[in-house]
Amino acid sequence: MTGRFPRPRVGSDTLQAMVDELAEDLGRSVVVNDPLVRLICSSRHFGDADPVRVRSLLQGRADSEVIRFVLAQGVAQWSRPGHVRGRDDIGLLPRYCVPLRERGHLLGLLMVIDAQQSLTPEEVDTIMVAARAMAAQMYTERLADDAEETGTNEALLDLLSGSPAGRGAARQRLLGSGPLRDAPHAVVSVVEVSGSQEPSAQVEMALRGALEAFRHTRSARGVLAVDQGRAILLQLLDRPPGREELDRQSTHVLEALGAFLGPPAAFVVGVGGRQAGPADAWVSYGQALVAARAARRLPSLKGVGHWEELGEFAILLQLPEESLNASLVPEPLRTLMDSNGGSRHRETLRCFLEHAGSIPRTAEALQIHRTSLYYRLGQIQEITGLDLDIGAHRLLLHMGLRIEELLAPEHPAELSTD
Repeated sequence: MTGRFPRPRVGSDTLQAMVDELAEDLGRSVVVNDPLVRLICSSRHFGDADPVRVRSLLQGRADSEVIRFVLAQGVAQWSRPGHVRGRDDIGLLPRYCVPLRERGHLLGLLMVIDAQQSLTPEEVDTIMVAARAMAAQMYTERLADDAEETGTNEALLDLLSGSPAGRGAARQRLLGSGPLRDAPHAVVSVVEVSGSQEPSAQVEMALRGALEAFRHTRSARGVLAVDQGRAILLQLLDRPPGREELDRQSTHVLEALGAFLGPPAAFVVGVGGRQAGPADAWVSYGQALVAARAARRLPSLKGVGHWEELGEFAILLQLPEESLNASLVPEPLRTLMDSNGGSRHRETLRCFLEHAGSIPRTAEALQIHRTSLYYRLGQIQEITGLDLDIGAHRLLLHMGLRIEELLAPEHPAELSTD
């Protein structure tokens, strides 16, 4: 398992030489970060290092609080240079920041520590000349990466959602001279971002930054595709991944997205079931989409849905989005909720069904006398017109309660239908 906020690919020797030369000319510490404020290249110290710089060099990354503070100042959207404010409580001195852009693409952030904001016009000119050269160099390096990445994205999407013939061809592309090697186990994870106020390019960068460490780990080889606020990660493994391993991975992804994007953006992870190698990875992908949908609708999942633990929700969540609404709640359950003491009746019914109709266990869970429980169940039967001794009636009510759980986070008003 790699670090929580993985460091991007180290800059080229040419870029490093540019950074070193600029730092020597200025007599100041210089860094080039990627658009997510992660270190690419750094000069030597010039006696002006602050705690943030020292920690970043030692850890290979900035702290999440630092990343959020810098990104919150809008540096990823800057069209011209400016000063990033300092903050004493996190050990950050002010920096002069130049967005490194080429042909409309934000490639990185050139930062020069400027604690007193004392850069002279001549020094600013020197920085700008160097920045233009760095942006051109980074753009040249990026072109080759983009071409390879586009082909990989297309092959992964074909493998997971194409026709059987298309899946076979995509598998050969990825396993032949591509980035993957065959393995007996495959797992697909889907990560979705919603509600972000950042530009789509920034969201895409955040998704890549959060997931790139998991493409190649000690136990897995993977491939990643990102498009329109969604990332898809296919991992191939020699052994089945453990639940704890997948949980740690999902937690790291959510924490990284929180650092890169922050509120009001919301993030969910859906983890598909383990399948028999890349040939069946498309099955895990479909399951991961359902699991991500569960994570959006069920707050109890805390942003991470696992297909293998969804139970009956896995069936309900395969209904079309437009069909999953309050009209699916059975009329007897609506009537129960509209009755006097509806909330108490629903909790009694839920507990009774969760305990498989066991009177002793239900009474114990509700901490009431069995006589009181029989009385409540009698009221529920009278109000709903259903017989709790009939399996089909219990199933109808139980599924109705499950549908209410799915609707509650997104459509609370619909649950109180008259």
